[in-house]
Amino acid sequence: MMKSITHFIHNQTLNRQPKKGKNSILLFTALVMLVLGSCKKYLDVVPDNISTIDNAFKLRVEAEKFLFTCYSYLPKNGDGWYNAALTSADEIWYPQAEQNTWHPAFRIAQGQQNASTPYFDEWGGNLKGNYGSNDYLKIWTGIRNCNIFLENVKDLSKVPDLTAAERSRWIGEAMFLKAYYHFYMLRMYGPIPIMNTNVPVDADLESSYVKRMPVDACVNAISGWLDTAATLVPDRIINENTELGRITKPIALSIKARLWVMAASPLFNGNPDYAGFKDKDGVALFNPTYDASKWVKARDAAKAAVESAEANGFALYKYTNDIYNLGDATKTQLSIRNAVTQRWGSECVWGNSQSYFVNEALCMPPTERGTNTSRFQLQGAWSPPIKIVKLFYTSHGVPIEEDKSLNFSGYEQLRTGTNAERYQIEPGFVTARLNFDREPRFYADLGFDGGIWYMKDGNATSSDLSTFYLKAKNSQSAGFGSVTYWSETGYFVKKLVSWESTTNGQSAPVWRQYPWPEVRLADLYLLYAEAENEVSGGSATAINYVDRVRARAGLAGVVSSWTTYSSNPSKYTTQAGLRSIIHRERTIELMFEGQRLWDLKRWKEAGEELNKDITGWNIQGNSDNTYYRERNIFTQRFITPRDYFWPIGNYDTRRNPRLVENPGW
Repeated sequence: MMKSITHFIHNQTLNRQPKKGKNSILLFTALVMLVLGSCKKYLDVVPDNISTIDNAFKLRVEAEKFLFTCYSYLPKNGDGWYNAALTSADEIWYPQAEQNTWHPAFRIAQGQQNASTPYFDEWGGNLKGNYGSNDYLKIWTGIRNCNIFLENVKDLSKVPDLTAAERSRWIGEAMFLKAYYHFYMLRMYGPIPIMNTNVPVDADLESSYVKRMPVDACVNAISGWLDTAATLVPDRIINENTELGRITKPIALSIKARLWVMAASPLFNGNPDYAGFKDKDGVALFNPTYDASKWVKARDAAKAAVESAEANGFALYKYTNDIYNLGDATKTQLSIRNAVTQRWGSECVWGNSQSYFVNEALCMPPTERGTNTSRFQLQGAWSPPIKIVKLFYTSHGVPIEEDKSLNFSGYEQLRTGTNAERYQIEPGFVTARLNFDREPRFYADLGFDGGIWYMKDGNATSSDLSTFYLKAKNSQSAGFGSVTYWSETGYFVKKLVSWESTTNGQSAPVWRQYPWPEVRLADLYLLYAEAENEVSGGSATAINYVDRVRARAGLAGVVSSWTTYSSNPSKYTTQAGLRSIIHRERTIELMFEGQRLWDLKRWKEAGEELNKDITGWNIQGNSDNTYYRERNIFTQRFITPRDYFWPIGNYDTRRNPRLVENPGW
């Protein structure tokens, strides 16, 4: 098994028949085909009776298989085990006593990352580091296969039965994938090699030693590839029965927007921490001078992505199906949840058909009124810390520390739910003040002791609401006391559980899995708002796009909310103040979607946020007075600037004399 990019290039053999077995990837699984009836099976690069790469491009059917294998390297972000960011920051925590269930990414959150055997080692293609071996991660191999595909399909003498339109589209798709894989590595490692072409098979050892290129060169190369891809791929998917998940123009422009917003942000744009970071030839890998024009490029890229998405029918999701006679509060919560969980919903600009979300059982605990109480089927082990819970706004749409009319200083104090609050908390139930008077996204995203968890198969308790209630104290249905699974903090991730999953019965739950939403329109709106504010400062346009997201979340606009309820009513009028609002809005809207880590890093806020304590309720308490006591679970340690980038690792840096390690490792 090839260990690294250097090892891979030096030992490549183009006419070797690809290994079969577990490396044969399906872009759409057979299970999803049965459930949706709208997916296509993608086969191996080279079928059994073909032994060379050249023969893989003699016929259209074989070339198409190669293209779909290029897709197969897309990160499986719908599975928490393989999502590099979902648990390596602070938004989801695991039971401290169950170390055997810890994901490699979560070990990074625990401060266990190292250069000897890196965790989540995308560079070398080893997921687990010293926690075991795994050959899932092969980004460099994916880039190499994209180059092979492009080299052959661009040759008009190859694949003669391929139409001109198909050839153009396929080139665009492979160009996008090549760009995306480079972007993925750039975000994780900083400066990377630019693999525009493959090193020839007969190259000498010296030529196989790749080197890292300056960040600006990486960004420009990736941006150029995305521009090319956007002109070649279709505007939208026409044949939804077989092609959902394939690359379109809005997808290509969305990743370009992410690329430029990242490049313009403090981590990459004039960062003095890396002023002395050079390769072994003395070439500076970071430009230490701030460049305001990068924000202009970011704004223009984000605007183009938004316009393309809207022109092709994407819109913020809103729940409008009223056959259940639901109340407005419940429909708002479903609008928030379904924006993520609705299969191919109106907001999902890019749904990753390579990776459906498979961790609903880790999110949802047993419920008080559900009859299925197995902790192996309803686990509830993904635990948001209290500091994450505090980030959500009050019901007035402002931070809890700014609301001048709602006092949260005594957030541990007890309060009893009323009938007017029945859409958030069970009437008559005693819970913490922290759980009252919060915005709709708080109740849509989080489960907690006494909170309502709406599911389609819930028990009817009123004329317009079917609901489960959580009981999360020690030895209660959702509480500590299980020998295997529990919430370490007393909070649960409701947002990622489809309300159409079936959990109320004697049989095992039936999870309604959905393609992982790699890009949502709300994400693009907030990227555009962020870039517009950095260019114009306190602009009405930036506020307008933030307000669009807030309106779907059931909140008033920024100006109204801050003017009326904030102790800092003019905050939105300055560039710095609006920046803070946009960062908070983005954090809340994209919570539990694996964006927080990358945002904290590019903003250079990880050094502060990821050095705060992880806390939760006293989950061993079995009464109101004993349970609602905040306890320290873990003290995170984020070392700056070291931890802003993954280590490449000793294996590669020792074997490639041209490769430099990231600072601090």
